[in-house]
Amino acid sequence: MTASQGDVEDLLRELAPPVLAALVRRYGQFHLCEDASQEALLAAALQWPSGGRPENPRGWLITVASRRLMDQVRSEQSRRTREELIAVATPQSELLGPPADAEPADSDDSLALLFGCCHPDLSSPSQIALTLRAVGGLSTAQIAAAFGVPEATMAQRISRAKQTIPGAGFDFSLPTGAERTERLRAVLHVLYLVFNEGYTATAGDALTVPALSQEAIRLTRWLHRLLPDDEEVTGLLALMLLTDARRPARTRPDGSLVPLAEQDRQKWDRAQITEGIALISAALPRGEVGPYQLQAAIAAVHDEATTMADTDWPQILGLYDLLEQTAPNPFTALNRAVAVAMVHGPDAGLDVIATLAADQRMARHHRLLAARAHMHELAGHTDAAVAGYLDAARHATSLPERRYLALQAARLTRDGTARPTRSRRTR
Repeated sequence: MTASQGDVEDLLRELAPPVLAALVRRYGQFHLCEDASQEALLAAALQWPSGGRPENPRGWLITVASRRLMDQVRSEQSRRTREELIAVATPQSELLGPPADAEPADSDDSLALLFGCCHPDLSSPSQIALTLRAVGGLSTAQIAAAFGVPEATMAQRISRAKQTIPGAGFDFSLPTGAERTERLRAVLHVLYLVFNEGYTATAGDALTVPALSQEAIRLTRWLHRLLPDDEEVTGLLALMLLTDARRPARTRPDGSLVPLAEQDRQKWDRAQITEGIALISAALPRGEVGPYQLQAAIAAVHDEATTMADTDWPQILGLYDLLEQTAPNPFTALNRAVAVAMVHGPDAGLDVIATLAADQRMARHHRLLAARAHMHELAGHTDAAVAGYLDAARHATSLPERRYLALQAARLTRDGTARPTRSRRTR
């Protein structure tokens, strides 16, 4: 049957993990299998929209990838050695092309693939790049464009990651016990970082990179289907949905930033909010509450408020208190300081900020500087607020954030006095 380009792309992204998992399970040699699966995905993207989708898309991809893998092996100078390695795990009859449905779908294999891409021996940037390439099915060019780096740079990063995998002991078995818990934590952190980079880009001309946020949500949905009873997986999916729901209102037509207090909440995606609230409401009572569940609960409180004035800041502060106990983090502490200011007044918030500024990781971070400037504005300290906004603008690496902060300083300078009535948190 024929299929639209969009339908084909969606299907290929769904099939990318199980296809690669099947190849690695059969042949080993992760780096060769990953290259072959990417070639098969590219072939499908070119052929299926016009030529029609095969009856067994997954089997078609495995067959094509297996043949491409054989072509790679035979073209290498070390052909004999590599063929022997593959032949150990492969019946000779399959070397000419396996049956289309020879590999049954296995969720454990797909999960093992994701765990392998987030192996602790890989750096965080390598984990992210390899996950998007091997599990997400994105091309190197797409990943490079999303992160604003040259394609050659991203290609080197992915190549190094693939070369590290065999030496790191990637045996395609799921870890157990404490190791499994730790590896799942790494997987969730990678997906969280991908989402955050898409929601607020660390650098560049655009505030958001929607393709990254959407890919993070898609992969987290996939992980949730594999691990439906894991509360933190559910919590992370809920957090992403509740946060991404605000994205349509976060920028003006010219791309400039709109702070939370000024957003048109009618533009928020109510379907995502409803789904996110349902997910976190189901997860919280089930077991031990983790950091992603707590962050999702905070996001839900924000999303349930019809206006900024209706926000239940005492509840948000209580949740941040729990989050700080559960997973201490400088940025958690900074967000808590904002909640303290909203509940107990700007001077109380400034006291918390003063303790955070002693942390070298935070002292010159633009978000701390911006939060402190905002609290000075709330307290009526106009000169300190202007200086703080300008300092924050100098340290911001995202152009929309830098422009927004500079505009706040210009506004106060023009007006000559602060007129704080609302929180201007940019999230």
